[in-house]
Amino acid sequence: MYFRSRKLKQMKKVFRLISFLEGVSYLLLLFVAVPIKYFAEDPTYVKMLGKPHGLLFLAYVVLAFLIKPELKWDLKTFSIVLIASVLPFGTFYIDKKYLRSLPFGLTK
Repeated sequence: MYFRSRKLKQMKKVFRLISFLEGVSYLLLLFVAVPIKYFAEDPTYVKMLGKPHGLLFLAYVVLAFLIKPELKWDLKTFSIVLIASVLPFGTFYIDKKYLRSLPFGLTK
């Protein structure tokens, strides 16, 4: 039981970190890189941020599938977690609503 609890805490930490990074990369892509691409006609930032964001997005989805049984998410909760990954600020909502009982896995 101890090892399972420890594993869950580690998975939750990693998922929270990837969730945060994915959310930040998405916001940078949407609100910095894309406007620069279209208003300054410079696609450099989209190219620079696109690949890391894509990798973080894939990591978020894979980790969501891996952590789903550990956190006992039902279909509705899991769907919300996945849909949030394509919405601006969505991953931050997921962290607050479903992941952050205490900061980064600390116990009482």
